[in-house]
Amino acid sequence: MTYDIAIIGAGIAGAALAAEIAPRASVLILEAEDVAGYHATGRSAAFWEETYGGPAVQPLTAASRSRLEDGGFLQPLGSLHIGREHERDQIEAMLEQFAGSGVDLSLVDPRERIPGLRPEWNLAVWEPSCAYIDVAGLHAAALSRATKAGAELVLDAALTAASRSGDGWQVETKAGNFAARILVNAAGAWADRVAAMAGVAPIGIQPLRRALAQLRVDPPVPDDAPHVAHIGGEFYFKPESGGRIWLSPHDEVPSEPGDVQPEEIDIAIAIDRLEQVVDWKIERVERSWAGLRSFAPDRLPVYGFDNHVPGFFWCAGQGGFGIQTAPAASLVAASLLLGTAPDPLVAKIDRDRYAPARFR
Repeated sequence: MTYDIAIIGAGIAGAALAAEIAPRASVLILEAEDVAGYHATGRSAAFWEETYGGPAVQPLTAASRSRLEDGGFLQPLGSLHIGREHERDQIEAMLEQFAGSGVDLSLVDPRERIPGLRPEWNLAVWEPSCAYIDVAGLHAAALSRATKAGAELVLDAALTAASRSGDGWQVETKAGNFAARILVNAAGAWADRVAAMAGVAPIGIQPLRRALAQLRVDPPVPDDAPHVAHIGGEFYFKPESGGRIWLSPHDEVPSEPGDVQPEEIDIAIAIDRLEQVVDWKIERVERSWAGLRSFAPDRLPVYGFDNHVPGFFWCAGQGGFGIQTAPAASLVAASLLLGTAPDPLVAKIDRDRYAPARFR
């Protein structure tokens, strides 16, 4: 059969989009791995933070909140953006950057909220809306909605070639060959490679490796402790069950698409930075991992039809904010893909700022 739409990638981008369009079109989802969400989606730091990604991403994050809350995917956390006296300008810049956006931000003394915080860390912006996000639950729910609406998911189906044929696409994969009228590029770190295989000019989407580690510390971190991020972008950590923390050096290492692993030096740097912030004893590193966050050159997502190749649709470049923006982003992308009016939830969002045309 010829599908209306073939989506390359079954991570959160492809799954959430499929869930929105499957009730109105025949949809095929082609996933290269033997399990959906193996790469970026499955390795997320798992928090929803409205300021993450900056003011141009914030509307997508804010619009996603109601759906995430209604689905039971968010749990309270709160976030502190901390700094020292010489970083006061960055603290003030953050407040100015989001002034008038509707994000609830306030200046606080972080030493009153983080036990063991070293005294020089005396400045912070408090963002109470930050929340844990159930990434696995959200992703599974999107795939379930898509397949129940008729979408077909094919695993172990890495793309090997795609070509225009008439008014559609011939798609060759390791799982077989397929035909579709529209080809959607939701391939995450592989987005530019997928474009090249389809004869489409790459945008310049760069995968960046980020490391994370789960640490057991003493004294154990309280379960109600907030997410903590350096205002200068050198680390973040958040509490996990049993007094543990998840810690990242907030690194962005250009990488080739693949099954990335953390370097020992990345974890060592993260621990060294943590020890300069709190007086906790690091008992052991229980596990560590890395994921790829893929950015377009302007660090905004890309949603829309390619300017030069008919029937090729971009849904990529979602950086580290793809999960927290998934509900709204999928509605934006679905309206552009199907040529329909945007859902009221995203009607006020400027869709043009995310269009592929900005790179041509």
